[in-house]
Amino acid sequence: MNSTLGRILADAAAGRFPAPDGTTTIVPQPNPRDAGVIAFTAHSVVFTDEDPAWVRETLAALDCDALAATMNPRFLAAFMERTGRRTDTVDLMTCATPLSGELPVALREIEDVDHPRVVSARKRRDDVRVWTAEGGVLTVGRGLGGRWETSVEVDEAARHRGLGRRLALAARHLVPDDTVVWAQVSPGNARSLRVFQAAGYRPMGSEAVFFAG
Repeated sequence: MNSTLGRILADAAAGRFPAPDGTTTIVPQPNPRDAGVIAFTAHSVVFTDEDPAWVRETLAALDCDALAATMNPRFLAAFMERTGRRTDTVDLMTCATPLSGELPVALREIEDVDHPRVVSARKRRDDVRVWTAEGGVLTVGRGLGGRWETSVEVDEAARHRGLGRRLALAARHLVPDDTVVWAQVSPGNARSLRVFQAAGYRPMGSEAVFFAG
């Protein structure tokens, strides 16, 4: 991960978080596709190619707690209006270290599928690979800042049997052994959050990623 944002994420995954000093760091976008905000404990990172002065002036104009300013809906809305971008939600960032040994679930890699989870992954990640299990889908690809990211989907009929946890665990086997794997979860998706926590993913912060188009 050669971008400034990629290095920040890699450091955080290794336990070297930005100083919790209440400030905001502004860095360039890692690529034309991705802009947005990451919030760690008492420190935010805004990644954009917009004028940093505009970011700081817009944050300063908000009548809110400075620690929460970058994730304030008014700042996020102003950011999207200025850039013409859109977002889906503010996600919880989680990550987990790689695992070796036998996969916890039987997987079959596939080349071309129309599953909504896969379509979404290919819009937002590079080098996406897709596996299916009986009743579920697993994707792994390089996302924000070049980090390895995963997503899982379990069919309704296959739920409540631990398949989601096994798929999330399997993702830890499918990334290089010198990195970590990240998963982004909407805080309101309690079922998915429990799955990733049970599979050993730990919370790192929150993010709002803005996509062009």
